Amino acid sequence: MPAVVSGKVLVTGANGYVAAWVLEDLLENGFAVRGTVRSESKTAHLREHLKAFGEKLEFVIVDDMTGVRNSSVEGIQDPNSYPAFPQDGAFDEAAAGVDVIMHIASPVTSAATDPEEVIGPAVRGTTSLLNSALKHQATVKRVFVMSSCAAVYTPSLSDAQEKTAIVDEKNWNEVSVEHVKEKGKEADGMHIYRASKVLAERAAWDLYEREKSREGGLGWDLVTMCPPWVFGPVVHEAPTLEIFGSTQSLWYNNVVKGEVKGDALTKAGYEWVDVRDLARAHTLALVTPAAGGERFIIRGGRAVWQDFVNAARKFSDKIPAGDPDYNPDEAFFPARFIADKSIRILGMNYRTMDELSKDSLEDFVTRGWL
Repeated sequence: MPAVVSGKVLVTGANGYVAAWVLEDLLENGFAVRGTVRSESKTAHLREHLKAFGEKLEFVIVDDMTGVRNSSVEGIQDPNSYPAFPQDGAFDEAAAGVDVIMHIASPVTSAATDPEEVIGPAVRGTTSLLNSALKHQATVKRVFVMSSCAAVYTPSLSDAQEKTAIVDEKNWNEVSVEHVKEKGKEADGMHIYRASKVLAERAAWDLYEREKSREGGLGWDLVTMCPPWVFGPVVHEAPTLEIFGSTQSLWYNNVVKGEVKGDALTKAGYEWVDVRDLARAHTLALVTPAAGGERFIIRGGRAVWQDFVNAARKFSDKIPAGDPDYNPDEAFFPARFIADKSIRILGMNYRTMDELSKDSLEDFVTRGWL
């Protein structure tokens, strides 16, 4: 499909951590935005924060985004086969008259004890949205689904992993899906979350490929985004620490409050991306013709928590020191995500750890949290 350089974009879960930044980036680049929320009360903060954009921002209420009803997630029984879930029409009205759909809303939790609690909403929310996009092929040109590096990286089911896995967009996490299929309600909560990302993204690609191959083809193309840990300042509603939420609350607890200790502070490596870069990637993939039909890893860097502590202490003397004498060579990174495609095709220019840390701390200061 050609690039989409103007028009209206539907963004699901508009009041969420990532989606709020996506809204702002789209509006700043000239697009009109229609955001879905579960209730009108969820719109007040963003209406005020983005009031400069006037009528270019609108909201619609979609209170049943998952289509749970009486369906079951049959796809979990066979990770290579995904049923066409009933077209419940949850997004039909919201998708009318838009040029692009960006599906950001999806359950994020590792505490679930029943796979259906996470996998069901993730898969149904995605397929419901894509089915609505099928009904509006006259206007919709590109559909985005935000997935996760949890769908890309295959974790070890034991502590036996000895070397860093090098992972790109060709990889899929088969282990978590098989683990959940085998263990059911006894499955590990993190594997349930990871499986939900695999199954939801695969459901999207399966539907896309199936519809594209039918006579007459498909009026829109598909893009999926796979980020690792997402950190950075917030623009969604976060009036108190108690309801701060998002992965940035983990950054606050571990860096500002110094809650992480021992090996988790200095040896447990992970990969991260600035939330503003993830939002930027959505806009760039919208205006880039070659992005259509592609899966992107959106990744800024890698760290142990002490690295972020060290970076934050450059900008604030209120940050606990942690263990500044740690040996970086002792850190272990289970995976290295290759984001070369995002740089080559989208032209991504990722923020540094220092930039993320400085701006996060400034955000906390304005909120009275530092």
